[in-house]
Amino acid sequence: MSQLSWSPTATLRKGLRIFLPISLALTIYLYFFPFFGKCAFPLPPVQHNAPADTGYHAFLETVKLHLSLPSVPVDETDPTSTPTVTPSRPLAPFRLLALGDPQLEGDTSIPTEYLGVFPHVKSLFRHLTFQTSHASLRWRLRQCFHEIVDIFFEDIFNLAESYRKRFDHWGNDYYLAHIYRTLHWWSRPTHVTVLGDLLGSQWVTDDEFYWRAHRFWNRVFKGGERVPDEVAMYPADEYDLTGYLSTSGPANDSSVWTKRIINVAGNHDIGYAGDINTNLTARFEDAFGKINYELRFELPLTNKSLTSTLFDALDNPLSDRLVPELRLVVLNDMNLDTPALSTELQDDTYSFINSVINTASAVQFKGHFTLVLTHVPLYKPDGVCVDSPLFTFHDHDGTLKEQNQLSLAASKGFLEGMLGMSGNKDAPGNGQGRKGIILNGHDHEGCDTWHYINQSFVEVERLVQSEDGEYEIERKQREWEVKRYKQAKKESLIGREDVPGVREVTVRSMMGEFGGNAGLLSVWFDEEEWEWKAEYATCPMGTQHLWWVVHFMDFFVILGAVLLAGAGVAGRFGVDVDRAVVRGLRRMVGGRKYRRRTGERSERQERLRGEGERHRDERGKSRDRGVLKDRTRSKSRRRLERRGVTPDQQLWSEAKKRLDYGKS
Repeated sequence: MSQLSWSPTATLRKGLRIFLPISLALTIYLYFFPFFGKCAFPLPPVQHNAPADTGYHAFLETVKLHLSLPSVPVDETDPTSTPTVTPSRPLAPFRLLALGDPQLEGDTSIPTEYLGVFPHVKSLFRHLTFQTSHASLRWRLRQCFHEIVDIFFEDIFNLAESYRKRFDHWGNDYYLAHIYRTLHWWSRPTHVTVLGDLLGSQWVTDDEFYWRAHRFWNRVFKGGERVPDEVAMYPADEYDLTGYLSTSGPANDSSVWTKRIINVAGNHDIGYAGDINTNLTARFEDAFGKINYELRFELPLTNKSLTSTLFDALDNPLSDRLVPELRLVVLNDMNLDTPALSTELQDDTYSFINSVINTASAVQFKGHFTLVLTHVPLYKPDGVCVDSPLFTFHDHDGTLKEQNQLSLAASKGFLEGMLGMSGNKDAPGNGQGRKGIILNGHDHEGCDTWHYINQSFVEVERLVQSEDGEYEIERKQREWEVKRYKQAKKESLIGREDVPGVREVTVRSMMGEFGGNAGLLSVWFDEEEWEWKAEYATCPMGTQHLWWVVHFMDFFVILGAVLLAGAGVAGRFGVDVDRAVVRGLRRMVGGRKYRRRTGERSERQERLRGEGERHRDERGKSRDRGVLKDRTRSKSRRRLERRGVTPDQQLWSEAKKRLDYGKS
């Protein structure tokens, strides 16, 4: 048998040797990206006045959750100590996995859903069957030719784009699901929230809305559950606790709340103030849960001797300590600003806020913490975050159409009302307000800020002459200010007694173009200061292109491995796979095109031979004939090799032909 110049199985084997390690490495990185990114919930400090640990120790304790390493108590306050086994430290009792703006798209972005399949074919049929009216036959034929052109340049491309879009939606769902599933498994959160814009548009039909909701619960957040209506409570003076924050176990998490998804309504879910109506809010609450409610979690005291220090109206009236409690407020803030389409729904939102304020503990008490989950961020001047202040209004009724942030007045109500802070140091609790933090979405780029008011600012009044010559009184009052959190920390604004403030974290979007980001919020209780403390970290996975490349590469590597294994099995049964593949490729690639190339080559050779006969001598002619004869003989040999004739058999066949010719 003749030897082939190219072996498909050898090429496939070499390709697998190159791409298999690359595919394996990328797959390991993709499915363990929190490990390689050293993602972990911030760890409470060993000393009560120390900052939270967001680095090595937090990551190491998360690793221990999966390895179950033994814990050895070591004094970590001594920086010179080098223990052989790193000790285990307690995790924060409240760990919130915060995800922002998944924005699931649907059929509204697929051309064939709103244009139909080959719409110009249908139009062409109507023109040809005289179902349309035209001024003349010439105009009818002209329109028919237009439809034929549109079939090739619009319908075919729209059909291909529709298939691509559907495949992209499918992949995007599982890309988002990969972020949630991997981080939920790795970081072990106690609670999970999605901070609005669950869907891509509020203007979809009910059928499309519930189809996207089905994808949300059965693809992206598979295994998750909405917060039951009976658990999502309205604020009241006499309330039932939602649950207790566990301090026991390696991850001190609750099997109930780790499955529940705390959903916040966004503008792409129910619209802005000028869009929100009862139908949009009703279907959102039906699929994802209430838009306004609160949850209250109590932290049991591990040190029972501290119970005697708690406030009691009869036994301990002078104490300012309350039972440690975390209050989680879910708020629809899309209709806080005016004008609103539905004043009834806007009144419901303000009534809810007033109930939150009226049922909150007095600001002079310690031990309660307020976590506010909203969608639209608070007001910030231009240049602080990526999104600048923006307000647009509908032309037909003047209602609010779009906004990047809340107005200054609405933000002030947040800070002074719900959190009880004040610029007046003589206010209750010295104007420090309640401990808390605000989390929201909307700004896909994300932002981490500190809102504060300087109580030491001296308010002044002075006369200022206006342009018309009259004098007016100008008042410089204390105003709320905002800076990036890192900048405020560098300027020592955080923790000052005369500068009340609160942290606001706008979680960066989990969409692929923003890096598949997730937020990790830890909240713990400091028994020495009798106050709650919080710290925030991020964990990006990477763009959606990485997810696509890895899975495409895995698919082709697995396919190649299966084909190579199949070729090995076929070879054991005597099948020459290489020869069969080469023969099939020649038949598939060759055919008429191959014969045409061969014919063109023969014509070119004949033309060159004719020119040689005219311009060369007899010796040159014979040399050309010899070359052509050798080429013809080599072609004959190749044909015989393809038939399986060996060189020895070929020589014997030629000699036998000469003998037969001589006898004749």
